[in-house]
Amino acid sequence: MRAPSFATLLAVVLPSIPAFAQAPAAAAPDLGARCRALFARALEDNRCHAILADLCATAPKRMSGSAGYATAVEWGRQQMLALGFANVRLEPCMVPHWERGAREELSIAAPGAFAGEKLAVLALGGSVATAPTGLVGRVVEFKGLGDLRENGARAKGAIAFLNQPLDPTELDTFRAYGKAVGQRWAGASEAARVGAIAVLVRSLTLRLDDHPHTGSMGYADGVPQIPAAAISTRAAERLSALLAAGHAVELKLALHCRTLPDEPSFNVVGELVGTAKPDEILVVGGHLDAWDAGDGAHDDGAGCAQALESLRLIRALGYGPRRTLRCVLFANEEFGTRGGNAYAATHADELAKHVLALESDRGGFLPRGFEGTLNDAARARLAPLYEALAFAGIAHWEPGNGGVDIGPMKGAGVPLVGLVPDSQRYFDVHHAASDVIENVHPRELALGAAAMAALLHYVDGLEGTLR
Repeated sequence: MRAPSFATLLAVVLPSIPAFAQAPAAAAPDLGARCRALFARALEDNRCHAILADLCATAPKRMSGSAGYATAVEWGRQQMLALGFANVRLEPCMVPHWERGAREELSIAAPGAFAGEKLAVLALGGSVATAPTGLVGRVVEFKGLGDLRENGARAKGAIAFLNQPLDPTELDTFRAYGKAVGQRWAGASEAARVGAIAVLVRSLTLRLDDHPHTGSMGYADGVPQIPAAAISTRAAERLSALLAAGHAVELKLALHCRTLPDEPSFNVVGELVGTAKPDEILVVGGHLDAWDAGDGAHDDGAGCAQALESLRLIRALGYGPRRTLRCVLFANEEFGTRGGNAYAATHADELAKHVLALESDRGGFLPRGFEGTLNDAARARLAPLYEALAFAGIAHWEPGNGGVDIGPMKGAGVPLVGLVPDSQRYFDVHHAASDVIENVHPRELALGAAAMAALLHYVDGLEGTLR
């Protein structure tokens, strides 16, 4: 016989669930059933993946300040209206505007036996350009920033090549990333201090492939600004092997990027207005901007889709939230956090009434749990939720910062929480051409949205605060 569908199960389960506002969620005997219903609905409807696919098709290139980001803003507004959110609006902020320009080029100029061989490269966000015809320089390899700082004299007049790989022994790939990301952010200025003419950085991924991974970098005040680019891990291995074999390698690098004046932009905001305490607010969001190498599917189209879907799921269960649930699609996370800062400034007078801020910005992979700024007492209040989510393997909690976009609210005491998916594949696609919808699994994405909905659903029903 055929197994009953999720729709059939929901038809049996949902009528038996009393209105959530009748009792605090921590004491509600039906919490487990409610969580299962959220997950079942997310998997049955499969709407989260459809939302993400629409974003990637409508605005695949969403760099801060770009026309693509403006298209994404209108997309977000229309999504919220279609989902029936109230008070849908665009909240302004000024954002930086950097353009990549024509395709970057990197090739071996010498020795002659390898001349013309191309290496995969992407300019780092914020980099200056080379001359239009490019530059040519000998290459000096360093094992990371520490090596450059100790032995940087060798880089004078050369292209500094920073080749620190991510640590494969770290189980949490975000920790591996955190240990190596300094070479991307600060490498250009550190190399310029010792007279380098450009810097190349090994892409921050554990995967060996031909996809360079871009990302933001910064220039220190008072230090010459030199071109900065990321090369793929396979290109890094090739270059390192040539140098190790004793070849005096020279490269030709051409970058055509430029920084333009700041542009007016927007966060996209919409709400499910609370029925009992509408002035108390739970924020859920992701960042709408994305690097231009891929479509920003995991980073952070997934988080935006999950934020929208989490509120849709709550409505689909027929539950009117007691507090206001506010969805925010943030501007400019990748290149300055202007959207997050603008939100905190715009809503400074009501941050004392923010009960929780929840963010998804670790990709649309299988959810494992949450991390954030909650104190011990607040985390203890989540124990019933974790028990109720055990069936879905949601068991992980650790202290953390919650997320970059919601981070500016920390100073006002807002409890910050971030969704934690499995991290093993995130940096395979992070900031690379491979960050596309085809690399997002619909079920994993939906399960993350359901976990977020469950947390919002639960906290909304708590009496008091998590501060």
